[in-house]
Amino acid sequence: MTLDQLRIFIAVAEREHITHAAAALNMTQSAVSAAITALETRHGVTLFDRIGRSIVLNQTGRVFLKEAIAVVARAKAAETALTDLAGLMRGELSIMASQTIAGYWLPDMLAAYRKRYPGITLDIRIGNTRQVAAAVEAGEAELGLVEGRVEHALLSTRVVATDDMVIVVAAGQPWAAHRTVDARDFRDVAWVLREKGSGTRSAFEQLLGSVGMDLTMLDIAMVLPGNEAVIGAVEAGAGATLISRSVASSKLRAKLLREIAYPTMPRPFYLLHHRERYRSKAADAFVSLAEERV
Repeated sequence: MTLDQLRIFIAVAEREHITHAAAALNMTQSAVSAAITALETRHGVTLFDRIGRSIVLNQTGRVFLKEAIAVVARAKAAETALTDLAGLMRGELSIMASQTIAGYWLPDMLAAYRKRYPGITLDIRIGNTRQVAAAVEAGEAELGLVEGRVEHALLSTRVVATDDMVIVVAAGQPWAAHRTVDARDFRDVAWVLREKGSGTRSAFEQLLGSVGMDLTMLDIAMVLPGNEAVIGAVEAGAGATLISRSVASSKLRAKLLREIAYPTMPRPFYLLHHRERYRSKAADAFVSLAEERV
């Protein structure tokens, strides 16, 4: 069993699709299929069920996937430790960020980091807060950046920035004419929310909790998996939402959305790292750069 076979297995298992895995790995379909077959044949197991033209991870495969991810993560950590002996002249830094951070805060950070450390390859992924925390825990990402507070014994957290949250509605909606609203008015409007597990959703739930309310008391028009989808629905008149000012800024400037005056708490952006995993010099450099900008 080789690390390359494990990486190929993980790619296929995550996508349950040979063609998509091959494209992600920049390999031919036949090479990917051969690697999976060799792995199964050598160890006398079946990791995938072949159903028609589909390939589906079975129970054996699901158990093995956890071990494969852990082994590849440990190998990557060992490689990183060796790379650090060369300083910051070369290496790789893997970061997974939640949507708001990835779209509006992280790009400037990455540009500044790349300018300072051009020899470091950056591997960037995007997910919601829950997905980011899971990736850092599993070793799939060395650093995580999220908007929601993560309570996990194995993950360290530190604040690297803050985010201003605003309630917005479409320009033509009744609330748009209000200078201010009260929490009691929340029942009088439909709401468009991000999905469970997102930092934006958590911020709204915390806001409701601070006034003794919860989602069951409101008219939830729809739940959407992304900032742009939420903003688009609100602009179309579907309801109100609580969202990062940076996400809504262009629509506010164009007067397509109206900000509703209501006191909200700024939310921190948190940086996550696994307490028990090696932290590379490349990661330390990113943390230092973020702290310079706080």
